[in-house]
Amino acid sequence: MHTVFDQFTRRTSDVTAQLTTLGIPLTAPAAPPADPDPTDPWASSYPIPVDRSSLAWCTAAQMLADHHHTGIDRQVLAADALLRELGIRGLAQLHSDLHGGAPVDFRFTRCPYCSGVGEDPTLPTCGEVGCPPEFEFAGHDHICPVCRGDDCQPQYFAEERMKELEDLLAEGIEDQAPPCSRLVTWLRRLEPHL
Repeated sequence: MHTVFDQFTRRTSDVTAQLTTLGIPLTAPAAPPADPDPTDPWASSYPIPVDRSSLAWCTAAQMLADHHHTGIDRQVLAADALLRELGIRGLAQLHSDLHGGAPVDFRFTRCPYCSGVGEDPTLPTCGEVGCPPEFEFAGHDHICPVCRGDDCQPQYFAEERMKELEDLLAEGIEDQAPPCSRLVTWLRRLEPHL
């Protein structure tokens, strides 16, 4: 029986299989700050290694490849840089950037990292995340670091949003009522002269 978390394993295995086939290392090793190896096209000039088999890296590379309609190999260095600079939260920034810089409302758009589950798909332990001791018990959920646990329920939230917009429109019409009534009064006065 497949669980919702199986999709994350599949995503990681698909991307890492492509990297392996292309001969791209699954780790961007840390390089001495002075000089990266000029003969290695996948070498790093950063002192921080990047795990290219992590779910976050695979998600970033897949998002970039899908957006630019290229292979994963063309997005390796961009995914490396994104995770080095911003970490997992960089996926939210990337998602926003790919949507023209607009803020992304994860209630309407499925999170690229957790796919709308709302929990951290890597299922970290409380010790790994650094939860306070009072939260270290079975069943304690860790929210997704990208969407912050927003539920992707456009069918529910769209109805709620339409109600909010209708209320704002009604308020706007009420605010404009006095000028409208003045216009009607002015037109009635002009009527005999027309």
